[in-house]
This record gives sequence, C-alpha cells and structure tokens, in this order.
Amino acid sequence: MGQWFADSMTGSMLVALPIAVLAGAISFFSPCVVPLLPGYLSYVTGLSAAELDSAKRGRMLAGTALFVAGFSAVFILTGVVFGKAGDLLIDHQTAITRVLGGLTVVLGVVFLGGFGFMQKDLRVHRVPAVGIAAAPLLGVLFGFGWTPCIGPTLGTVMTLATTEGSSGRGALLALVFSLGLGIPFIVAALAFRRMLSAVTWVRKHQLLVIRIGGVLMIAVGLLLLTGVWDSMTAELRQWVANFGSAV
Repeated sequence: MGQWFADSMTGSMLVALPIAVLAGAISFFSPCVVPLLPGYLSYVTGLSAAELDSAKRGRMLAGTALFVAGFSAVFILTGVVFGKAGDLLIDHQTAITRVLGGLTVVLGVVFLGGFGFMQKDLRVHRVPAVGIAAAPLLGVLFGFGWTPCIGPTLGTVMTLATTEGSSGRGALLALVFSLGLGIPFIVAALAFRRMLSAVTWVRKHQLLVIRIGGVLMIAVGLLLLTGVWDSMTAELRQWVANFGSAV
C-alpha cells in the first residue's frame, strides 16, 4: 500500500492531485450545491431545517459522513474505470489526450454557462426516506446525477484519470476530488451556523466561483490539447528523479 502510494505521488500526479481537490472544492461552492446545503443536510440527517442548528454533532457527522461515503464510492469506481480505459488505450495515448483536452475545454465552457442544452439537471428527484440510514443511498444518487456544476468538474478529473493510464491513479484522483467536495459538507454539518455565513457569501459571489472554475477547466483542457501538459509533466518527472538521486 505504501509503495503504491509513493509510486502514485510522482510526475504528473503532483500536478493532477491539486487540480482534483480544487475541482471538488469548486463543485461544493458552486450554485448547484452550496445554496441547497440546508436541504442536503436535512435529508441526510432526517432533521427539519429548523432543527439543524440545535442538532447533536454526532448525528450531523454520521449522516453527512455516510452521504459523502456514498458519492465517493461512485466517483472512485468511475475513476478506476477511466484509469483502466487509459491503460488499455495506452498505445493511442497522445491522440486520446488531445481529444480529452478538447472535451475538457467544452466542459469548462459548460461550467461558465455555455451550451444551454447541458445546463439541465439529470438527477433522481424522488429520494428515499430521509435519515441517517438512507444517507449512503442519497450519496450514491447524488454521485450518479448530472448537474452543470459538478458534471464538468468531475469530467475534468476523469480526463486526468484517463491520461494517467492507471486504475490506481484514477481511483486516487477521484478520492481526492471526493475529499475536496466532501470535507466542506462535513465541516458544514459540524458548524452549521457559521457555514450559513459562507453560503451567504457564495450566493453574492457565485459569478466569481463559476469564472474561476470555468477558467481552470479550460486551462487544463488547453494544456492537454496542445501537448504542453505532457511536456510539463515529463519535465516534472525528470526533476523529481534528479532530486531523488541527489538526496
């Protein structure tokens, strides 16, 4: 396990992992998630919105953690699939990287509000009975849905998973994305009143969050599309190798 983790933390992953966690955080603070935060917490804890502020932390933590575990399982499984696909298609990696780079640019435009037909939610709106017992299933449903805020950011991370050409690295990228998205959920559950202030701030600055996320995705897409990503990660691998030898 330790050796696998060490092998994963080399070369392009040193760049891809920060992008993945940032993509997860941007997803949380996007207009598709953070304004609906009280509703999500109410569903996964079985409490009304009025009861959230005075609820026991143990209940809030349990419900939210199980919810995060549910969508994390979906994302990690998806990362494994995309990483394995990249491994199977390794002989065509250059062409695939260019295609996925173009797709990532499109996803960035979608995140910025382009392509109106992709601005619709595709989610299960009839949810099971609320409460802690249903929280993992609610997380799974959340993970399988498409929203114009989470879909593009997750798609960008899956693009990076494919270019890595490894199911293990794909899983790690998806895990880091899930942490970027999930940890704020847990913090919100434990400090609900304070998080409401953050919700208010995000609502006032939604356009800024969207622009940051969209520009990040378009930049990553252009790096992949032009081949700069490959050159940059190759140089990074060489630098890490030289640094390791020197040490």
